[in-house]
Amino acid sequence: MKLNPIVAHLRSACPSFAGRVAGGIDWDAVVESAKLPMPAAYVIASADAATPNKAQNAVIQDITDQFTVVIVLDAGDERGQEANDLLHDLRAELWRALVGWRPGAEYEPLEYNNGVLVHISRSRVIYQFAFVSRFQLGRNRQGDPAETWHELELDGLPDFTGVKFNMDCIDPADPNLKRPGPDGRIEVQFTGDVTP
Repeated sequence: MKLNPIVAHLRSACPSFAGRVAGGIDWDAVVESAKLPMPAAYVIASADAATPNKAQNAVIQDITDQFTVVIVLDAGDERGQEANDLLHDLRAELWRALVGWRPGAEYEPLEYNNGVLVHISRSRVIYQFAFVSRFQLGRNRQGDPAETWHELELDGLPDFTGVKFNMDCIDPADPNLKRPGPDGRIEVQFTGDVTP
């Protein structure tokens, strides 16, 4: 899942952050540069999961992408009591901004997954909220671009324009050639043309 559209959406839909939203591939990489004034949000790509193939002659899988929104805010007090109340309000704001929103045309609407405390110190609280969305790996429509190797291979085949049948019947067989048939003689020929 691309993070930039999510970051842009949160910047416009979450006024509490006043544009203080950034993204990254991993929290460990982001934490070193997490220097935005608090409260701030960091969108992190966190996981994906796939179901087994659900087709017999192709590859079609349901993929669930997950990302987390990591909130960094001033602790207010050592226990984090003030921060907890603010987190409650920020979570509601994230729900309004993300739950039901589509991060891309191929995705289903986002769902909330869970929230968990990452870190608390005297100066700041770090809490993350996870969101998921699903999409299908494998074409939805014939005109769509290939998404799997099988589809790419099929796209490389020439168009089917027709077929020519040469039929060598088992019976009657020529006893001088081979018994039982087929004996190598073509008894019937016909063609089938495909007209769109």
